[in-house]
Amino acid sequence: MLKSDVVSYFRNKGKTLTQVAQMLNLSVGSVSGWPDIIPEVNALKLERLTKGELKYDESLYEKTNNSKVSK
Repeated sequence: MLKSDVVSYFRNKGKTLTQVAQMLNLSVGSVSGWPDIIPEVNALKLERLTKGELKYDESLYEKTNNSKVSK
């Protein structure tokens, strides 16, 4: 899931990054510091919280998961 998609989605809903962070039980610094592809666990939570309006895209995480497995 792309950070830009998350920001746009919640901005259109009138939500701030602070509110997104609260929904995920994270600090605002953690959320604002996300890379372009947000952490997988947060993508899964956001898909659930938005009832699928934001989509978890497994293909964005395959390279990361493969490198974890090979170590």
